[in-house]
Amino acid sequence: MKLLIAEDDCTTRTMLTGITEKWGYEPIAVENGEAAWQILQEENNPPLLLLLDWNMPLLNGPQLCQRIRQQETKHFPYIILLTSRNDTKDIVDGLQAGSNDYMSKPFENLELQARLQVGQRILKQQADLNQTREHLATGKNH
Repeated sequence: MKLLIAEDDCTTRTMLTGITEKWGYEPIAVENGEAAWQILQEENNPPLLLLLDWNMPLLNGPQLCQRIRQQETKHFPYIILLTSRNDTKDIVDGLQAGSNDYMSKPFENLELQARLQVGQRILKQQADLNQTREHLATGKNH
């Protein structure tokens, strides 16, 4: 499964790319929110699992979440915000901006792996639901 990683810190971005690749993901790593937005717009089959840093130049994580959620689509991405912010207000702000989950840095690899697996399960359920809807819609026309 494709995984979009938007992280401005080179060391963290490299580490996330390496570890998620070991877990079987196809990471696409970019250094800011604007680059992430471009990938989501240009890709034929854009990643639906997103790991976004909060503090990035050009477009931060919450701003990118809001932009993504304003789009009309039947393929909603699963977004995890990754940040050093861990106040309750920050968590609430991140979730209200449109993220599905929130992880504080520094993070444990096993926890990140589990949260990405949750995202995969949700995306699979969504894909199954979309397929069922399409099947029902085409079945009614015949």
